[in-house]
Formats: sequence, structure tokens, C-alpha cells
Amino acid sequence: MGNREDLLAGARRCLEEKGYLRTTVRDIATASRVSMAAIGYHFGSREALLNQVLFAAIDEWSEAVGGLAGEGETAEERFADMWDRKVRNFGELRWLWIANVEAFVHAQSSPELLAALAAGQRAARPHVASLLRGVPESEVAPADARSLGSVQIALMTGVMVQTLTDPEQAPTGRELVAGLRGLAELLEDRSAARTPPGSGPADEWHS
Repeated sequence: MGNREDLLAGARRCLEEKGYLRTTVRDIATASRVSMAAIGYHFGSREALLNQVLFAAIDEWSEAVGGLAGEGETAEERFADMWDRKVRNFGELRWLWIANVEAFVHAQSSPELLAALAAGQRAARPHVASLLRGVPESEVAPADARSLGSVQIALMTGVMVQTLTDPEQAPTGRELVAGLRGLAELLEDRSAARTPPGSGPADEWHS
């Protein structure tokens, strides 16, 4: 391998062992057996190198798992199984998801990284919506991308953080299904319980 490939491999090892925020230029150079100056020459900065390695690892994960599609006879069983697989994956690739969280924190003071993360998030919405719908991404309606895609990403981020924080108490797929059903019921109850015209406080004030 050349210096560029050595740096990519070394930065990957550093991400796995030390994380995004704690990895230094010296760490990468030592792991790569390449001079620190080579990082600037090939990538411009430590941040640019780590970003490239992190995004490549995410793409690699995405292609390998194929969205972690679940198995089962019903849609509910497949959805629950999909989440059980994701929770296991969060534990197996703990380094990758912690690096993701650290990159998000760092992005708040790095406009370039924040823009890259935002672009990835926008692209992920229609992709995950297509997986849920079971249709090609080109057939996903913009409204589905915004609704289904956003909710699924929110679930993924939240469940990931819960799993990394307290693995023994990570929610199961069935618990997530039950929670989503409970939220849907709450929304239906709130809608049905709207105050009929003429019986609200404003009407009483005017009477």
C-alpha cells in the first residue's frame, strides 16, 4: 500500500480503538507508520481524514447489512425482528456508533462536517422509507420520506443512544412495536377528545 492507503487503514484502527475525538495526528501517524506531514499532504487535515474513514465505514456497514431487514410472517414480526437485529448491531459495532456521536458533537463547531452530516441525513430519509415500504427509493413519495424516514431515523438515533448507554436495558423489537402502537392510540384518543364547538372556555367567557 502507498502512504494514502496506509493513512486510511491507520485512521480506521484509531477510530476503532480511541474514537473520533481522542484520536490525534500523532496517533494516526504512529498507527500508519507514516509521517504526520503526510496527513496534511494527502487529506488536508486530521478531521478530513477521519471524516472520510468514518463515512466509508458507515457505507460499508450499510451495504453489508442491507438495511437489516427483519424476518417474520407479519409486518409487525418483521419490524420487531429488524429492530432486534439493529440493537445487536449497535453492540457489535459499538466503536462505529460512538464515533458517530462524537462526530456529531464535533460538527457543532465544524460547518463543513455539519453540512456533510446534514446531507447524509437528507439522503437517508427516502432510503429508510423505501425499506419500510418495500419499494424502490425512486417510488417513495416526498411526504413519506419526510414522515416515515424522519421517524425511523429518530428511532434509530434514540435506540442507539439507549443501547450504548445501558446495553442490558436496551428496548426489544416487540417493546418498540408496543410503544409505537401506544403512541398511535394516544394520538387517536386526543383527536377524538377534542372539545366540541360551543363548550370551550372561550365560549363560556362570551356567554
